[in-house]
Parts: sequence; structure tokens; C-alpha cells
Amino acid sequence: MKKLLLLVCLGAFCSFSSFALDRSKIADSVQNVTPLLNGQVAPKSKLLTVDGDPVSLKALTMSKPSVLIFYRGGWCPYCNRQLAGLKDIEQKLDELGYQILAISPETPAQLQEQKLQTKFSVKLYSDAELEVISGFGIGYYIADEKREMYKSKWDINLTSDKTSGSAVLPAPAVFILDKNGVVKFNYVNPDTKTRISPELLYQAAKLSL
Repeated sequence: MKKLLLLVCLGAFCSFSSFALDRSKIADSVQNVTPLLNGQVAPKSKLLTVDGDPVSLKALTMSKPSVLIFYRGGWCPYCNRQLAGLKDIEQKLDELGYQILAISPETPAQLQEQKLQTKFSVKLYSDAELEVISGFGIGYYIADEKREMYKSKWDINLTSDKTSGSAVLPAPAVFILDKNGVVKFNYVNPDTKTRISPELLYQAAKLSL
């Protein structure tokens, strides 16, 4: 199983161009994101609950090991399928002592609507300020014409980087952190339609303890 997990991780990362030291920079494309690697420590950053209350990532993760799911938003069918699949392993992860945190660049209001519509049992958090997404090195810019297409065709409002004004999305990613915030496992795939399977994630969580 360890060999299988290694092969999966290598397959997910093989098409990334490089791993820059400054992982807080937003990449110009999903192929060029530079995610945190195993053994590195999660950045100190803040999130918002679905009610709009601020909370630090450190405070959320220091009580128990955590599975962090980064996803694009409730409008993304691949993301929703991934979150729905977590129901198959949620109890088993809980028995191992894990909590599951799902992080999106959408606003608390957007997440609140998503929560009411889908009734996800995982904890949803907003990273509308892009602190966590950029800190984990998985943010990338969306071209203006594509951003306009999202808005005109599907009425999707993407979150903007305050510095550049450009839209940003996270590469779909999974990180497993211990209580000290150390990355024990990561999966980031530049193909935004491809996600780690629930069973493989469960096996990775078992091996990360």
C-alpha cells in the first residue's frame, strides 16, 4: 500500500514544472502551482466559518490530525462529487481521530447556501482572502476571458486577488496534517477533473498516523 500511495503522489506531481521556494505566490496556471510537500509546516493563516466568524487554521488543527480538502466551489461538479464521496469514509476517519475540513475561496454566504442545499457533514470554511490557498502554494490565476465566461454562462463569481484584481482558484488538493501542522500526506493534481478516491485517502490517513 505504501508503494501504491507513492506512485499516486508521483503521478499527481509529475507534470508540475518546478517547486519554487516562495509558495505564497499565485501561479500563472494550474500546471505551475508549487504545493507544500510532506514534512513542511502549514502556514499561519485565517479562515472564515460559514457564519462569517474568523478562525485561525492553527486553532482548527491543533486539537486533532486533520484532512484538508481544497476545492473550487459548490458550482464545481467534480468538487461536489469528491465531497459527497467523503461520506463513505467519514466514520472511519473519525475512528482514527481525524477531522475533515473543506476549504474554498467562496464567501461564507456562498458556502452557507451550499451547506443548505447539499447538507455536507464535513466542516466548510471560506478562504475568500486567499490566505490559506496561497500559503499552501495551490492558488493559480484564471484568465479574464475565462472568468467572464464563468460569469456570463453560469453566473459564477470567482474570488479575486486583491493585489492584482485577477480571479484565483485553488488546484484541487488534499493535505493531511498532524496536530503540529506538519504535512504528512499531500495530493495535488493539475487535472482539475481528477480527484483522489475516498478509499485511497483513507489508506493514506491510516499510514499518516
